[in-house]
Amino acid sequence: MAIDEALLEGVAGLGKSVLRFYSWAEPAASFGYFQKFKDIERLTPLRPLVRRPTGGGLVPHDCDWTYSLVFPPNDSWYSLKAIESYRRVHAWIQEAFGRAGVTAQLAAQPMAAGGGQCFVGAEQFDVLWQNQKIAGAAQRRTKQGLLIQGSIQPPPGIARADWENAFLDGAGVKWEDLAFDGDFNNRVHTLAANKYSSPAYNQRR
Repeated sequence: MAIDEALLEGVAGLGKSVLRFYSWAEPAASFGYFQKFKDIERLTPLRPLVRRPTGGGLVPHDCDWTYSLVFPPNDSWYSLKAIESYRRVHAWIQEAFGRAGVTAQLAAQPMAAGGGQCFVGAEQFDVLWQNQKIAGAAQRRTKQGLLIQGSIQPPPGIARADWENAFLDGAGVKWEDLAFDGDFNNRVHTLAANKYSSPAYNQRR
């Protein structure tokens, strides 16, 4: 979470969009910026619970694949309406699954209420496999840029590396490795220590 916030803060100066694949070091759950901690802690036994900088619902991180996309204000993604950027990123994910040999669909309409849980029910344009939601995302748009955070609950029989390679190939761009400097790393450490690992922040509402 700290890395994603630091990327959002710095992406305008970078002038390039950033894609980050990452994993969780231990079972955990993240929840939307606007959700109430007391409601969330009753919904899952997973700990720790971490408040995301984006909206959305509770996401378990015990077996999922996570990614983030960050766009500067001069990128065409930034000017999209939220529903369109949501549709576009999930169409990209759906295509990647197809390239990796898994047939998935986009939800044409909402499917049941999730009760604050991201993977209970589905929203329009979520990614479905055998009528079950397998990919969801949340967004935050500021003057500095657009942050999309996503989680994938993968269907059986597909390797993460195969899907990630298909995702990269489907973008139609030449990817470059991004090196973080000392100032960026210091900012990440500060956010991690003083915000995202702080009960005062995670339980603020």
